Amino acid sequence: MKFPQMFRVFALAGLVALSVAGTINLELSNEWELFKTTYNKSYEKEELLRRVIWERNLKHVQQHNIEADRGVHSFWLGMNEYADMTPEEFVNTMNRYRVNATKTFQCGKFIPPTHKLSALPSTVDWRKEGYVTGVKNQGQCGSCWAFSAVGSLEGQHFKKTGKLVSLSEQNLVDCSRKEGNEGCEGGLRDQAFEYIIQNKGIDTEESYPYTAEDGVCKFKQANIGATVVSCMDIEPGSETDLQMAVATVGPIGVAIDSSQASFQLYRSGVYTDSACSSVNLDHGVLVVGYGTDSGQEYWLGKNSWGTSWGMNGYIMMARHKHNMCGIATQASFPIV
Repeated sequence: MKFPQMFRVFALAGLVALSVAGTINLELSNEWELFKTTYNKSYEKEELLRRVIWERNLKHVQQHNIEADRGVHSFWLGMNEYADMTPEEFVNTMNRYRVNATKTFQCGKFIPPTHKLSALPSTVDWRKEGYVTGVKNQGQCGSCWAFSAVGSLEGQHFKKTGKLVSLSEQNLVDCSRKEGNEGCEGGLRDQAFEYIIQNKGIDTEESYPYTAEDGVCKFKQANIGATVVSCMDIEPGSETDLQMAVATVGPIGVAIDSSQASFQLYRSGVYTDSACSSVNLDHGVLVVGYGTDSGQEYWLGKNSWGTSWGMNGYIMMARHKHNMCGIATQASFPIV
């Protein structure tokens, strides 16, 4: 696995210090080898560093889960393909949603239905209705914004046509720089919608496959899989309006703070972290439903970190709990 150059330098510089400060546990060698095999990991000069980080994460996971079993936490952690990365590395590599980017394009404002929350279904899961494609993996590219935009569009395209078409995130990564996005270095969902509107469409995943790196724009009009005519922003911070939209519109793209180590290694349960910010957002995901688990209200989120992360790629995030991790701060969807 290749890590960004700045972290490769850090890895080599800190190798000796970390190996002394965190001696490896030889009893875990078989498990370490299984981890590398499972996730196709290969290292050059930094394997010792990765092993030390992995063991530290394993210790953290085990301690957290002991506490979760005692009822201290409402969610559990697990070792996934990102368990050999520090939280700082992980955030820098994966979380590039640019919530503070200058916006020259504005979506319209979503006007929620007049009926009360009590009139909405108690549980919504758009996966069961055919609105949601399989879990994807953005790799080591900060393109979460593209996956969030595409996921919402896939749902709205299905709603209109009855056909679920997997659309091309790579099309957005390569081609929407004029709208202000920066490929693997980050972007905004609404700027992705702007590109699709101006471009009069987005290609299919099949015709324009994902590469997890910046490339030259290869959009072809003949391969368009969906179009967008406009988009809607949901009232910032309103979980009530977000619930209205999820229940009546379909999957909704949102931005969250995913910078906590607990998020990197999330496995199951209703996620909540008091350190999570509702303002400093760094990651785009897709809300595909909501519900209640053991008395705790949650949002059902689809991530773009593969199926080894979370609940086969999904997360239950605390709902109506002070806008946990800013899930309702910057939400939007396209009109097709």
